[in-house]
Amino acid sequence: MNNRETEDEKIVEQAYQHLVETYLNSRHRKHVEIIDKAYNFARQAHKGVRRLSGEPYIMHPIAVAQIACEEIGLGSTSICAALLHDVVEDTDYTVEDITNIFGPKIAEIVDGLTKISGGIFGEKASVQAESFKKLLLTMSDDIRVILIKISDRLHNMRTLGSQLPSKQYKIAGETLYLYAPLANRLGLNKIKEELENLSFSYEHPEEYQAIRRQLAQVDQHLQESFRQFTAPIRERLDATGLQYEIKARIKTPYSIWNKMQNKHVTFDQIYDILAVRIIFENEGIEDEIAQCFQIYAIASSIYKPHPERFRDWLSHPKSNGYQALHTTLMNKEGQWVEVQIRSRRMDIIAEQGFAAHWKYKEGYPTKEESENELDKWMRTIKEILDDPQPDAIDFLDAIKLNLYASEIFVVTPKGEFKTMPSGSTALDFAFNIHTFLGTHCIGAKVNHALVPITHVLQSGDQIEILTSKTPKVTPEWYQIATTAKAKGKIQAILRRQERETQKKGEEALQQFLAQHNVELTTALLQQLCQLHSLNNREQLYAAIGSGRITLTDELLAALRNKGERRRWSRYFARLIPHHNDTTDTPEPKPEPAPTTPTEAAPPVDRKKTLILNEDTIRHHQLCSQCHPIPGDDVLAYLTPLGGITIHKRQCPVATRLKASDGNHILAAKWDTHKEIHFTATIHLQGIDRVGVLHRITAILSQQLNVNIRQLNIESNDGLFQADIHLDVYDADDVKAICRDLKGIEEIEEVTRY
Repeated sequence: MNNRETEDEKIVEQAYQHLVETYLNSRHRKHVEIIDKAYNFARQAHKGVRRLSGEPYIMHPIAVAQIACEEIGLGSTSICAALLHDVVEDTDYTVEDITNIFGPKIAEIVDGLTKISGGIFGEKASVQAESFKKLLLTMSDDIRVILIKISDRLHNMRTLGSQLPSKQYKIAGETLYLYAPLANRLGLNKIKEELENLSFSYEHPEEYQAIRRQLAQVDQHLQESFRQFTAPIRERLDATGLQYEIKARIKTPYSIWNKMQNKHVTFDQIYDILAVRIIFENEGIEDEIAQCFQIYAIASSIYKPHPERFRDWLSHPKSNGYQALHTTLMNKEGQWVEVQIRSRRMDIIAEQGFAAHWKYKEGYPTKEESENELDKWMRTIKEILDDPQPDAIDFLDAIKLNLYASEIFVVTPKGEFKTMPSGSTALDFAFNIHTFLGTHCIGAKVNHALVPITHVLQSGDQIEILTSKTPKVTPEWYQIATTAKAKGKIQAILRRQERETQKKGEEALQQFLAQHNVELTTALLQQLCQLHSLNNREQLYAAIGSGRITLTDELLAALRNKGERRRWSRYFARLIPHHNDTTDTPEPKPEPAPTTPTEAAPPVDRKKTLILNEDTIRHHQLCSQCHPIPGDDVLAYLTPLGGITIHKRQCPVATRLKASDGNHILAAKWDTHKEIHFTATIHLQGIDRVGVLHRITAILSQQLNVNIRQLNIESNDGLFQADIHLDVYDADDVKAICRDLKGIEEIEEVTRY
């Protein structure tokens, strides 16, 4: 054994011993023997294999098991499954081998993890979307599968630096698109934040480092503000004899950047970077809620609370089990500070997740625990999976509607509280209660007032659904619904209606032709489809079944005289406008098609970073939705036809592509030298006064010597908005333009589109 192998052995053994010590210090029943057995088995199975970083492969399963145990709180069964999670996929061992050696439960979890990673999909299927669908399918059997998968993804993100840049963008984008919101939905707040920050650091490294530097610069000020704010609260709490801890919670770099993007503000304009968390010790859970309100009463007697920023997650926890009391208080400097109050038990659930802490801490859940909101959410996902979308990406987007949604509480006529995603309509609520109620919904009474099915619900609304005797589902309902469950049910009903319409049309055509002794042939169907610009017989049958094509005696005459095509169009009832769209279900939006490059692009080495300079940029397309220019963090996408499209990394189209077709994402960076112009659009808002437009154009054309390609401006009630399209060299030009325009007194906001 050489020196490197000896050193590797030492590192592996230290990592495993740390895992065992973490497990022994947990509250789980101690089953070290089975963990030792799994470790030795996995170590032998992966013997001689190394990761891209150069370390022994067994370090990865140990690290995943460490995360599952230490950061999520799982026990011996999950630790064994984590140690073995790559054995079936990467070695010659089978699930049957795992069953024989470790028993059915561990084997079932390993099998679930293997199914997520493996599988063969169609050419047009998205590997990521199909994989995510499998991930959710396994959740309903054993949630530990997804908890270990999230642990696996977290370790992969922590070691992402050894991957190629194109692989980094794919994995980081997939993590932000899927795994971070899923971790959030499962109550894994700490892991969610780390996944977001790691993804952010790879997608926008310069912005990430800039925000970290700015946080470091204000750290001393934040700590002093925290000390001054909490000092009087500590004094009052100490007098009660309560055991407690007060923590400063600093906003994460990703959260700060996200707010900067959404609110179009700078770092200096974000005032809620600091929050305060009060965690108290409590023996039982009987008086937790009363204790939270007692602490709130003390804090709000010292500082004035914001009347509209009080959140009670105590009596009605979030669907992931989160409980706390949130309030916002004004400090002595006149700034609002959020304060979160919760018990130690609540804090553990908030950080490690409801599912892990309660369900698998000691054996199996009770019947009552099984009926929590998390199980209800998983049942909703299962219902959608039972009637899957035809397009994997449509499915992904439907699931994400529920993953990302914040929550509201609404009340039934009987006084029952129901949790719904924020933005839910009355129609969503009807489908949430029961599919029959949804399909027969014609309106609702919200707070005893009659409202349409499009009415958006607010937290605290009392809602009663009004129904008709016959179902009224229409294609427009798909746009009205916002929740994954409602959209899935509506789309299934529309597809069923479409099939029934097609069957009705087919029977009508067959009956009509039989009455006139005409044989129904493939050639005849093709002629009818061609006449009406239809793609296939299914669309033809649907058009006949819905009455958009009528069957008349003139049709028979036209069929018997195939040469008179003009006569056909005179006697046939034509389809209604947009007649090609007979599916009644929305199609996925295609990627915007930018201007086609004038020359064929040279061959691309997908393992290297694509350099965008004055010579190469003409071979590629710039996304028409995000309009990237030099200075923006960008990536490239290799289109199915072999072309290359350049996107900003935060572009919505690119976000979708990273999750749906990540294997065609290429790393790219700018290397331009202010030799060619790009178009940028800036948006202005301000006070409409005489001469303001002149001052704007003077700065642009005279002071900055910028060419204005287009200017659109409108004024209303003393305010104006303007969109200006400019020729610029790079993002630095845009920043300089925005800075100078902000110097105009009347302008309140300047943002780049």
